[in-house]
Amino acid sequence: MAEAIATTTAGTVRGQSAYGVRRFLGIPYAAAPVGALRFAPPQPATAWDGVLDATAPGPNAPQRVKPFPRLDIAPLIGTGWNPGDDYLSLNVWTPDDDRTGRPVMVWIHGGGFVLGSKDAPVQDCSSFARDGIVCFAINYRMGVEGFLPIPGVPTNLGLRDMIAALGWIHANARGFGGDPTNLTIFGESAGAMAIADLMASPLAKGLFNRAIVQSGHGGMTRDIEVARRLVDKLASLLKITPDRAGFASVAPEDCFDAVEKVSSPTARIDLRDADGREPVFGISRFVPVHGDDVLPQSPLEAMKRGVGAEIDLLIGSNAEEMNLYLVPTGVRAKIWGWLATYLLSKSMPGARKALKAYGLGKGKKPGEALCDAMNDLVFRWPVRRFAEEHKGRTHMYEFDWRSPAFDGELGACHGVELPFIFDTLATATGPEGLAGEAPPQALADRLHRIWVDFAFDGSLPWDPFDRETRLVYSVVADEARPEARMPAADFLP
Repeated sequence: MAEAIATTTAGTVRGQSAYGVRRFLGIPYAAAPVGALRFAPPQPATAWDGVLDATAPGPNAPQRVKPFPRLDIAPLIGTGWNPGDDYLSLNVWTPDDDRTGRPVMVWIHGGGFVLGSKDAPVQDCSSFARDGIVCFAINYRMGVEGFLPIPGVPTNLGLRDMIAALGWIHANARGFGGDPTNLTIFGESAGAMAIADLMASPLAKGLFNRAIVQSGHGGMTRDIEVARRLVDKLASLLKITPDRAGFASVAPEDCFDAVEKVSSPTARIDLRDADGREPVFGISRFVPVHGDDVLPQSPLEAMKRGVGAEIDLLIGSNAEEMNLYLVPTGVRAKIWGWLATYLLSKSMPGARKALKAYGLGKGKKPGEALCDAMNDLVFRWPVRRFAEEHKGRTHMYEFDWRSPAFDGELGACHGVELPFIFDTLATATGPEGLAGEAPPQALADRLHRIWVDFAFDGSLPWDPFDRETRLVYSVVADEARPEARMPAADFLP
């Protein structure tokens, strides 16, 4: 590998060049969030003398990763916590030449706001750089540090980190050959939820032109007062006061057991709102809150009022999102009807009626009805609702290629589009790979090109989505077609 040099506002960085791509890893975009800054808004990175070595990924946010049964998820979220202070950092991939004015893409990783990092293998951005894009991937605070509204602590610190990273990229993109006035942010799962939130945030206005929201939407935020129940529960488990001083007295790694306990489906905590709805359906306890300066109102309400209309939006879902959670665990195959109803009732009123609308009692197994219902309730219908309310140009896709993993039961599950979008199929292929054996490279070529073209100038090969035509692009059929209303529409706002 050859040496690559770039200059940032904080100093010079040294990366590596190979196979037509320059790569810089672990560049701090903000000061280390430790000590007095652990629960503070992101502060500017400290300038350095000499040349910063940017050839290794560096640390990531505190987290604990648990394995999935018979499924290798390390390519999706990484191998876990790599401790260190300077984890508010980013990676850069750029073409190995000195051209300027290239489009910029910024990747925000998923992981339920408690897992993941910029370094997960499936999201290596080399393919985007080879296609002429300057691509960034960022870390941000998660869990207790990033998305717990602790009294005395600024809310939504994880979102504030993302906004700070976008500000750093605006100031430094040209140093890597990029044009910050042509910037697309993209992300999946929690990363996609965050992007939908940033579209609605006045603090992020003007920082990006386009957004790609993969298996996410703006419906997974909580009212601050509801989220404070989680603060109290965690404080009780940790035996601390439910305030800044209390949480500052506990090291991040000493919170892992408590976070794991409240994240369990059997945890005794009620995070339903005044309408009896838990918008995250128990998938994660840690999500952004609305009602502050970052999100003055819920993102869906902001879209209704025209916020974010200047942003071109590409948004979509996978056809069988919940299979990732319910197939490897055996829930889809084995859960009893009463338990399926009970679990869903913890997140919404009318749970039994919703399950019946998806086939419970009509020849479908309880787990199949639960999975089908949650595909639409948690992901697919809220994605459409966000698209409906966005006043700007909006295009919708559905990833419907079915992974053959788990004897074909994994299907078009949550996250399975990632190795196709990044053209990194090798990372997710194999006996325990998300994409199973021999996934189609031709599909990866086509989808990756769609993402690249959108980042260059916003172009897409199908017509926009709106409330009347409801055109959704099927990635398998390679065509957009009208989509029927889902049963979930009767059970969600």
